[in-house]
Amino acid sequence: MTRVARTIFVFGLYIVALGILLIALPNLVIGPFGFPETREPWIRVLGVVAVVLGLYYIQAARQEVTAFINWTIWGRCAVLAGFAGLVIAGVAAPPLILFGAIDAGGAAWTALELRASRRATG
Repeated sequence: MTRVARTIFVFGLYIVALGILLIALPNLVIGPFGFPETREPWIRVLGVVAVVLGLYYIQAARQEVTAFINWTIWGRCAVLAGFAGLVIAGVAAPPLILFGAIDAGGAAWTALELRASRRATG
């Protein structure tokens, strides 16, 4: 697995783990971000979606799907922008930006590895 693919693989593992936590212990995840305790099914539904999304990342990394890897860079940055927008709108507490920062940090790691890979090959 290339270093670029490894960034996506690691991010996929993170998303799968987060999804499992949202399914099994949603209030443990959302509590520190200022959300009230919930018994609604939607947070668990989101957890299922996150697990599947994480599995896409893992498989894209294993198959070295360069197009997907490139798409994730802007997508993960968009998550930070979206979460910041929710905080600015007063819908979510400021700590939610930390999740977006993890996404953007992962995107930066992938972008840096892509740049290094391109320099090394040509």
